[in-house]
Order: sequence, then structure tokens, then C-alpha cells
Amino acid sequence: MAGSEAAWQATSAGIPVVIHEMRPTVGTFAHRSGSLAEMVCSNSFRSDDDEQNAVGLLHWEMRAAGGLIMRTADAHRLPAGGALAVDRDAFAESVSRTLRTHPLITVSNEEVTTLPSTGCWIMATGPLTSATLASAIRDETGADQLAFFDAIAPIVHADTINMDVAWLQSRYDKGETEEERTAYINCPMTHAQYDAFIDAMLAADKTVFHEGETAGYFDGCLPVEVMAERGRETLRFGPMKPVGLTNAHDPSTKPYAVVQLRRDNALGTLYNIVGFQTKMKYGAQTTVFRMIPGLENAEFARLGGIHRNTFINSPTLLDAQMRLKSRPHIRFAGQITGVEGYVESAAMGLLAGRMAVAEITGRPLAPVPPTTAMGALVHHITGGADAKTFQPMNVNFGLFPPLDAARGGRKGRKDRYKGYTDRAKADWLAWLGQDARAAAE
Repeated sequence: MAGSEAAWQATSAGIPVVIHEMRPTVGTFAHRSGSLAEMVCSNSFRSDDDEQNAVGLLHWEMRAAGGLIMRTADAHRLPAGGALAVDRDAFAESVSRTLRTHPLITVSNEEVTTLPSTGCWIMATGPLTSATLASAIRDETGADQLAFFDAIAPIVHADTINMDVAWLQSRYDKGETEEERTAYINCPMTHAQYDAFIDAMLAADKTVFHEGETAGYFDGCLPVEVMAERGRETLRFGPMKPVGLTNAHDPSTKPYAVVQLRRDNALGTLYNIVGFQTKMKYGAQTTVFRMIPGLENAEFARLGGIHRNTFINSPTLLDAQMRLKSRPHIRFAGQITGVEGYVESAAMGLLAGRMAVAEITGRPLAPVPPTTAMGALVHHITGGADAKTFQPMNVNFGLFPPLDAARGGRKGRKDRYKGYTDRAKADWLAWLGQDARAAAE
């Protein structure tokens, strides 16, 4: 995501780019193809609400900056209530086609194993940096490589879901069209079914980490069984919450818990189980997940899994221009910098691309306003966060400077969030305009 967006921003300014993509020559645990911008976990870019949600605001800022990732996501979006979900294969193929056929772009399919000594580079290696390159980064920085574990949710063939048990509905019937209001498949559970499901999940065989590895997880992508280990009712207040839903087959009975599935492709033939990232072994997954009412005969297009993610201690290692302090001709972008999520990763690629263009062309680039979603993120990873406790972070309003009273600083949350987004949009457009004027001059 980040590398693709960075390349697009550079070529949009007339700068030729070489993309080094090791896949499919060198594969990873999670990737299935050599497509650029392949989605390896969820197919959702999360909320598209640009007035009350920080990630929705980030969508807006990327669209305003002519971002390729958001343009392609919009072209391949699927019904998902208030969220932006995409057909993952069509999305990746479209990004790949756009970049591979661009006259200013060359794609080289070999593994980069060392940190380059000359040139202008953006290292956007994603969540699965190759072991060889990661070792080179660690040797250069002199710091221990930070890591956490990320998990993938399973995908189910839609025609194997029992719709005599399950029903179509978005939570709180959210959406402007009937298709959006019925974007999710819901599988209800009674109290007894939920208890049996939790017991089976806790007892299931799970992936065992190698000796010396410590399993740290990003809280926004916890394996479902790890959530269950934190308390039997945890899932009922998380991905299995039954609120905002009415069982179409039995409207008078409120489910004790609900499992939701979200469309994964445009054809509607594949659905992923929302929030069900897992480290259960494959055999255990099929047994446990078929305990879910409606999935008793489910066939899986992909089972869940867990993989190691890497990221650097950006507050210590990067300057405000996202450059490696020890080698300022190298910028870092994307998840390796300690942002979490598709959109956040792509956004850091967008900024890195624009910063590189400004440096190459010798024009000034004003700091990104910290009042914007992009500015809040880049400020966080390049010095705003405590380096001693630095962990991956999604964009959120807690990263933004406080509002003054005139913008809702002392009002309720709804007014406060609207104040954040109004301020961010004005400041982002002003920054883009300033950058455009500098480029023209």
C-alpha cells in the first residue's frame, strides 16, 4: 500500500520511479500473488465517515491529495454499511495495472537485501519485511528489531452458508441503499451455543511460537481466542456483540451473540468472518467455526493464520521528513514505521512520496499540519510518541492537538469530532495549496 502510493505521488509530479517488489520471486507466509498492494488481512478500510471518525477523515485527505489507493478503493468498493470495503483481488490487480503500465515506472521483481548507499529511496516493505533486509536494517540502526504478531481471519464460500439460520443485515440498518443495509451475513447464537463455542475455542490446538519469540499483539487485530482468554464475555462486547441486529427468522428473540460475515469480493461469492483473526491450527478452525449456527457446512476459501510483523522505533530513528537519521537518502513509510492499518500505511506512503519529490526538485515543503490526520500520524511516529513504549498505532483523535472552545473543545463528543474534522480539512487543503504553489514556482 505505502510503496504503491509513494510511487504514484512521485510520478504524478513527473519523477521516474523504480519499484522493487520481491514477490512473486520471493514469497511470504500471507501473500498469495505478485500483485502490488495485495491485501493480506481484512478487505476493509474501516469507517468512511469523514466527519465523526479519524480514519474516515484520513480517507478524505488522501482523496483530496489525488491518492491512488483511495481512488482504486472507491472504484472497487463493496457494500459494507458505513465502512469502505473492497474486492481485494480486483483492487490489487487494478493498482498493479496502473503502476506497471505507467510510462515513468519500472517494476523490478528481485529482493532488496541491503540498505542502498546512494540514490533517493523509500523503504515501504509492509508488514512482512524479508528476514535478510530486516537484518540489514537492524545492523544499521543498532537497535533491536521491534515486532508483534498479526492474525488473518478466514474466508467462507457464500453458497455454503445456511441462510435458513443466518440473515442479511448491517448493524443498525446502516447505509443509504438496500444493498448497504444488507451488507453483512449474521449468524445468531444462544447462550448455550456461545458457551460451547468459547469452550471449544479455548481448548483448540493453536500455533506454537518458536523458542525465544514473545507473542505481542496489536490490540486492533487480536486473535479471537486471545480475546476469549481475557474473559468469557469479551467477544460479546467485541466482534460478537448482538446490538443493532434483529434476527429475520425469529424477530422476537434477541440473540445472545452474533457472528458477522462481510462480503469479500464483488461477486458476493466469498465472505470473511469479521473480527475472527485466529492462531488456531487449520484442523481446529474448521471444527470450531462450523459450530457457528449457519456455518455448520461451511467451506473455507482461506483459513486464518498468524504471522510476524516488524516495525522500527521511528521516534528514535527517523527525522521529521521520515528519513533515516543515519542515512538521510532513505525514507521509511508504511507499517514498518509503526502505523497500523491499510489506510494509515498508504497515507505515510503518500507523504513520503511528496517529501521525496520536494527534496529531488529542491523546493521547500512546509511541515504537515499536526491538526490534520496525516500530520497527526507523522508527528506521532517521528517524535510525538514515547520511544520507550512505542507500539503500532491506528489514526485516532487522541493524536490531534486539542480544540479551542470555539471549535467544540468543551462540547460533547459529536461536536468535538466535527470540530477536529472541520479544522483538519481546512488545514489540509491549505497545505496542499501551498505545496502546489511551490511546485509551480
